[in-house]
This record gives sequence, structure tokens and C-alpha cells, in this order.
Amino acid sequence: MLQKPLARCVCAWNSPHFSLSRERNALLVSFSLSGAILCFSTKSLNPKKLSLSARRATTREVSTANQDKETSPLLGTMDTLVRYITGKSRATEVAHAVWQHIVQRGDTAIDATCGNGFDTLALLKMVSDESRNGCVLGLDVQQSALDSTSSLLNQSVDPIQKEQVKLFLMCHSRMQDVVPKGKSIRLIAFNLGYLPRGDKTVTTVPETTFQALQSATEILDSGGLISIIAYVGHPGGREEWEAVQALISTLPTCTWVCSKFEVLNRPKSPILALLFKK
Repeated sequence: MLQKPLARCVCAWNSPHFSLSRERNALLVSFSLSGAILCFSTKSLNPKKLSLSARRATTREVSTANQDKETSPLLGTMDTLVRYITGKSRATEVAHAVWQHIVQRGDTAIDATCGNGFDTLALLKMVSDESRNGCVLGLDVQQSALDSTSSLLNQSVDPIQKEQVKLFLMCHSRMQDVVPKGKSIRLIAFNLGYLPRGDKTVTTVPETTFQALQSATEILDSGGLISIIAYVGHPGGREEWEAVQALISTLPTCTWVCSKFEVLNRPKSPILALLFKK
């Protein structure tokens, strides 16, 4: 019979914890799952009359859950997602929060559309370590975008860290040309649209984006992620997204898990797609 919880539920992400005790001819089972403390008993018990050992066991569950609440990296992602759902954060923030659970120190990542360099910088901070094995490959068809990216890196990281970024003036459809032979790719990021504060007539287009995504699916390592933010408010943006979505829908479910985040009552808001390769 489910009794009144012995402690208030806390919001945390943690591994299941379990305790078993004998109380007044009853079997008491206490465990926490995702931070919620649940107690079951084979007979009705007054929590105030439990033995000291039983109360301590339950206290340990609460303490452990609270520790996990403070240290679990998932909480940052959940907070960002809730802020996105309530209109208080952007799709870019959600993407970056998810990336942190995919990318590791020493990995290689690709920013397929550098733009002003904010994704490049975020990826660099995730892959960079003392070994300097991590690397970010950045592509863009506009020299002004690469200049902006380089300037941001100069302002944000030291010269040694910046050496872990390689920038290429080329279309994202040719990303395979810049990947070193035998190098595993952990994450590939796309921002589809035009360069902010740049020439709005120069945009990504369905034909080359389609080719780029096909290449991305081939070079991405298992356990990696393709992140796509599609800006659909400009002319041609919606058509490009529809082409992207058509390709995504053909990916086999045995090797891909594909998710989409979209604000339904704001048709011009950017769409976030996350493609995880098993």
C-alpha cells in the first residue's frame, strides 16, 4: 500500500537508489527514481515511529538526490528546454545545451555555416583541452563570415586555443574535403539562412544544403549529432526547411533518432532539428 512519502519530492536526475528494512513486522521499501523519494510498506506505518536506521536510510536518499540535483549536467539542459518552452530562451541555447552531452574534450566537430562564429566558439570550448587534440572545422561561403568568426575567437580565447580551429572559405556541401583522413566527427552544426547583419540576398539553398546533409550523415561517427537550426522567415527559408525535413524523414530508424523543436504559433520562428546517430 502506498503510504505518505517520508520526505518531500525533489527535482533531480539521478540513478535509482534503494533501501530495504524491517519495521514493526512490516517490510519497508524506500527508493528514489529521478529524485522522487517513494516508500512502500506491507502494512500501515506511522513515519514518526520508524526506527533510527530506517529514518537515516530515507535521509540518505534525500541527501543523495539533493547532491545529484546540484551536480547533474542534465539539469542545465532541462532548465534551458523549459525556458525555451516558456519563450524565455532561443533555439540556439537549446542546441548548445544538448551539444554539451554529446561533445567531449579532444573531439572533432564541424561548424558547417560559421556565420558570426558563435557556434564555432561554443564548439571550441567543448573540444578544447590541454592535449590540443580537439578540433573545430569551420566553413562558410562568405569571407566576411570567416572574418567575423576569426575576430570573435581573437576576443574570446588565447592564441593556442584558436589554433584548434581551422576555417575554410567553401560551401558546406564540400565538407568532406576538409575532414582529415581517419578523423572521427562527433558533431556537425548547421545554421540555415543568411548571415546576420550581412547581405540578406546570400543565403543557404536547398540544393547545396541537401548535399551537405547527405555528406554529414556519412562522415558522422556513431554516437554523434547533426544539429540544424533553420531560419524560415526569409524568402526561400521555408522551402529549404521542407527539403531538409524530407531528407530527415528518409533516415533509417535503426541508426538514427531525429527530433524537431518548433514554436507552432510563431510560423517565422527558427526550427531546431537534432539528428542522433546510434
